Amino acid sequence: MDMDRQSSVEEKGYIKGELLHTIFHNEEERFSIVKIRVQETNEDFNEKEIVAKGYFAGLQEQTAYVFHGEFERHPRFGLQYKVNSYRTFIPDTKDGIVAYLSSDLFYGVGRKTAQRIVEHLGESAISQILSHPEVLEEVPQIKKETREQLAKSLQENQGFEHIVVFLSKYGIGLKMAQRIYQQYKEDAIEVLNDDPYRYVFDIEGFGFQTADEIAKQNGLSMTHPNRIGAGCIYVLQKSVQGGHVFLPVEECIEEMLSLLSHESLTVSVISDHLDVLNTEKTIIIQDGNVYLPSLYYAEDGFSANLKRLMDTPVDHETTEAELMKIIGDIEEAEVLSYGKEQFEAINQALHSKLMILTGGPGTGKTTVVKGIIKSYAAVHQVSLDPDDYDSPDEYPFILTAPTGRAAKRLNESTGLPALTIHRLLGWDGKDGFNKDQNEQLTGRFLIVDEFSMVDTWLANHLFKAIPDDMQVLLVGDEDQLPSVGPGQVLADLLASELLPSVSLHEVYRQKEGSKIIQLAHEIKNGSVPSLGNDKDFSFIRCHEPQVLEAITQIFSSAKNKGLDLRDIQVLAPMYRSQAGITAINRELQQLINPKTPRKREVKTRDAVFRVGDKVLQLVNQPENGVYNGDIGEVVAIFKEDENTDNVEQLVIEFEEKEVVYERKDYVNIMHAYCISIHKSQGSEFPIVIMPVISAYHRMLRKNLLYTAITRSKDSLIICGEEQAFLRGIKTEDTNRRYTSLKEQLEGKMNGLSIPNPQEMDEEEGLSPYDFM
Repeated sequence: MDMDRQSSVEEKGYIKGELLHTIFHNEEERFSIVKIRVQETNEDFNEKEIVAKGYFAGLQEQTAYVFHGEFERHPRFGLQYKVNSYRTFIPDTKDGIVAYLSSDLFYGVGRKTAQRIVEHLGESAISQILSHPEVLEEVPQIKKETREQLAKSLQENQGFEHIVVFLSKYGIGLKMAQRIYQQYKEDAIEVLNDDPYRYVFDIEGFGFQTADEIAKQNGLSMTHPNRIGAGCIYVLQKSVQGGHVFLPVEECIEEMLSLLSHESLTVSVISDHLDVLNTEKTIIIQDGNVYLPSLYYAEDGFSANLKRLMDTPVDHETTEAELMKIIGDIEEAEVLSYGKEQFEAINQALHSKLMILTGGPGTGKTTVVKGIIKSYAAVHQVSLDPDDYDSPDEYPFILTAPTGRAAKRLNESTGLPALTIHRLLGWDGKDGFNKDQNEQLTGRFLIVDEFSMVDTWLANHLFKAIPDDMQVLLVGDEDQLPSVGPGQVLADLLASELLPSVSLHEVYRQKEGSKIIQLAHEIKNGSVPSLGNDKDFSFIRCHEPQVLEAITQIFSSAKNKGLDLRDIQVLAPMYRSQAGITAINRELQQLINPKTPRKREVKTRDAVFRVGDKVLQLVNQPENGVYNGDIGEVVAIFKEDENTDNVEQLVIEFEEKEVVYERKDYVNIMHAYCISIHKSQGSEFPIVIMPVISAYHRMLRKNLLYTAITRSKDSLIICGEEQAFLRGIKTEDTNRRYTSLKEQLEGKMNGLSIPNPQEMDEEEGLSPYDFM
């Protein structure tokens, strides 16, 4: 934006300033109340700070904005500035230009680089770069890619600033405007005026209600087909977040009527529109159920590939006598004795193309898996040592799990290489998986641990990559939480009773006096557990206001005893509340890793990260080899002038692997002194502390508490209210997930005519990971 245009905009009332802090923020509506440090204004106002309220999307610190609006006096909180529109301020002084160019708007440009640009080009630096990008070649010590990216970003921002101003009147803030501009460029306003509901489909995080409000302001009919179609997709997307694969037609229509809320939109009208959407393949309607295409084809494809594998017989038979000899040799070498259940599991796995092994804690699943591997190696006369093979592709065993920590546990328990499913399939985070039906996995025996965590999308991708001649063992605990993503794959496979399965019931570790194992099985079996303290279990009774103090006392006591505090993991079901994950993390950081004059730290809007902090990865970053749920430690922080990229960097170590994060990546991590029980799936910790209070009542369910308890390896401490805990373990998860995998599999096994999933897989036009 040129300076004449900027001046004309500011002839009306404005306040220019920076964000101090956020007082209130409603994420769903993006309405915020913030405190602004006033830098300049033409309003009749002389204070240095003002409370502003309006619809913002992530105001950034150290970035100046121009806010347009009017003053109003709140009866309780006094004078406030009601913001009608706002935009980023483009400065015209040397210091201002340096701050602007080194902001998060321009990737790769740190303060030192910005200073060099201004030193060489002066106060007209921005206009020179816009007119002649090659002037950046005169500035020393700037990489070619940084020059090109800066010139491109500035060019985009000319049109971008105009779009920001336009979108702000609809309460759309800077960060959302950036996403919109990246998607549509100069066509953003035209798309919004023509069909704002396209934003719901194309822009991550753009809500239906926002599009609806824009449509109303633009005079778009509330019965327009685009609105009805967007409402349907929004309802289905929301159901996916609850784990559903589909919604029954009646329920989908009911949800749409509630969302769209218009007298002309009747059940009959909505039903007719659904038929049109089905014809267009925007949705799939099958057997009275409404699917997002990606989930319909994923469930269909997974069941088809299961049948494909089951139709190929195992090419090697072993007599019981031969197997008993092999098992006897293993028992002698390992100094153990397999029980009857365990022997049957090994025998079944060797003779099954695909088998499911289930069992609770202490039932010997790991012992059986090792026995299966060693028996297979003996039967087929293959080596267990990867170094004995000329190529990794020749190694017969593939061991995998949904998370990095689960894969590490599998590696530690078997002594064999283990990968995450995403890494095994070569997921690049952008173009999908490298391994699929066209380039399948190599090997002869696949073991998938913690299979209860695998959702419908991932199961489909995994099984299309399994060749016909490979045997498969799925291992899991059906009583744990289902997958975070849609579906309940393990439960549906077991319910179908179409696949060979063995469930281990005899508890071995309980014989060693494990109270944790006893407690888990009492919960599993529906009996009321005894909560008396034992050598590996304690119940500290306290109410919500005392929970934080109880947790900090446990950590202090452990520290005094010389225990490694990294072995202690707090698990909680909720982020908010007085004893929620956020509050616990804040308290434990102050105790375990407090601020010191010599300790480096970086501040974000929501947290302070210091060297030594325990952190959790929140998203998959396949390019760095780290995945959602990985736990690491901050080992270094570099200021922008301390590295060749001239940007602030934070270095996190994950299992001896160091990953560098720039400021834009900080949203991908959080403190991990306390994590959610859902995030702990697939992990095991030496010591687990679990607060349980009535304030968690919405989340307290039998499978959730069971999952948390079974994450503990050596010691479990529950602190909170006994009645809340007992109510929780008696409360079944009544949130039934809508899935049709069992029916799909039954149909295919019975020879019913089905679509070819390999032909249909790419037709739906929606990425399987669009809604994860």
